[in-house]
Amino acid sequence: MMTLKEAVDSHIEKYAPKIEKFSPHLAEMYRVCYPSTIDSAVKKMSDLTYFVITGDIPAMWLRDSTAQVSNYVSLCKDCEEARELIKGVIRRQSHYIKEDPYANAFNESANGHGHVDDVPKKADIVWERKYETDSLCYPVRLMYLYYKETGDIDFIKEVLPETAEIILAVWRTEQHHFEKSPYRFSRTNCPYHDTLHNDGMGSPVKYTGMTWSGFRPSDDACEYGYLTASNMFACAVLGYMSEMLSNFNNEYSPLIAECISLRADIKEGINKFAVCDNEKYGKIYACETDGRGNRLFFDDANVPSLLSIPYIGYSAPDDEIYKNTRRFILSKDNPYYYEGKFARGVGSPHTPKDYIWHIALSMQGLTSDDKDEMLSIVKMLDTTDAGTCRMHEGFYADDPNKFTREWFTWSDSLFAEFIEKAADENVI
Repeated sequence: MMTLKEAVDSHIEKYAPKIEKFSPHLAEMYRVCYPSTIDSAVKKMSDLTYFVITGDIPAMWLRDSTAQVSNYVSLCKDCEEARELIKGVIRRQSHYIKEDPYANAFNESANGHGHVDDVPKKADIVWERKYETDSLCYPVRLMYLYYKETGDIDFIKEVLPETAEIILAVWRTEQHHFEKSPYRFSRTNCPYHDTLHNDGMGSPVKYTGMTWSGFRPSDDACEYGYLTASNMFACAVLGYMSEMLSNFNNEYSPLIAECISLRADIKEGINKFAVCDNEKYGKIYACETDGRGNRLFFDDANVPSLLSIPYIGYSAPDDEIYKNTRRFILSKDNPYYYEGKFARGVGSPHTPKDYIWHIALSMQGLTSDDKDEMLSIVKMLDTTDAGTCRMHEGFYADDPNKFTREWFTWSDSLFAEFIEKAADENVI
């Protein structure tokens, strides 16, 4: 079998020559971005797990770490080191979930680093305790990608059942956030969206069948607690869990039944409370709702997002409500859609006005079946790296030399995934 370096180099050479014919600079970006997580963000631990920093922040996010290494799952068939990397990340993620399923980011060890003044006080292993539904979705997605690539059922049995029980318990509890949840979060002397108001509980919600989230994937607080895209991701992940657990005869029948039941509850809640009639676009999904009649209409730049619905496995790209929602998101009716001299795309309340996210551009390309649209995005990515050959968080649409986060390997990884798609589909 190949070493991890050999497998990475071989994979890069499968694509780089074709990309180079289109744009030497784009090929150079791809050569930097595809291996950037392995080159700069991964640390093998003594317990054979892997700690993956998000980049310029020395902590491991459950969400980011999955997205950072997903590109390497395809190497697992021919590379034992790649298998050990993915398994090591999953093991560490599972350990963190057992430590605190409400936390979004963790330290390498119980060193007390991170946000130390939040209330209630966090455990020393935790970097930040912002509860985000998607933080529990991503590790299961990584398990599923690994399972589909390798068929390694023994490893899935090692990591999934206990993790699934914890996730199901949290999501069931958070269907009744105000009645049953132990979770509170308060931070002082911070921007408005960096904390939960109402004594750390967030704004009031009613039961919908969906599961509550304190924060968005951007780590900004939800205004209304039912975040549609994260609930869609939960639906997909519940399907993954039931599929993987079904490999073990009837041993996990109660867990499988609970996955199926909760998935049905959440999907019914999405259809009843998040689908709305829009005079201009037809039926579209609201970004957030509270079950009390309040809704927000926008899309954030992170993933899961409404733009990413086909990518996260909730519905097909040709689904009518998704197509309508996509048209809304990629229009000026979305308050965080920006256009400038160098790019047009989705930004975020997490970054300044007129800052477009590279992650959102890559996701727009990954969910597109329009080659002209994809080519336009390729060209925008090729010209907005500020000469760094890396992707950033947000960049100013009129001047890409103004950007946030120089070292953000999730963005690098998603860029590489999209460029490979563009090459495979002969867009470039």
